[in-house]
Amino acid sequence: MINWLYLFLAGVCEIGWPVGLKLASGNRWWALFAIATMAASGFLLFLAQKAIPMGTAYAVWTGIGAVGAFVVGIIWFEDPATAARMIAVSFIVIGIIGLKLAA
Repeated sequence: MINWLYLFLAGVCEIGWPVGLKLASGNRWWALFAIATMAASGFLLFLAQKAIPMGTAYAVWTGIGAVGAFVVGIIWFEDPATAARMIAVSFIVIGIIGLKLAA
């Protein structure tokens, strides 16, 4: 179970680096934040893959990061929240759930 926690935390860290890169223009602290979250994400993924199959771990990790960045984009950066985009991201969520249940 701890490996799934590592994987979840890795996915949350995966959200941080695109946010950091988005805000890094002219601000080195956001660039450092992006680098730190990349490193943390990779390390936590490494820990998770000790017990979770690589393909499952990678798909869940990127899925959490993609969905998280999608939500952050809508909430903080005024990205469009159209029905089509919501439906499309729901397929990613369904895939993540499916992989967890199948593991």
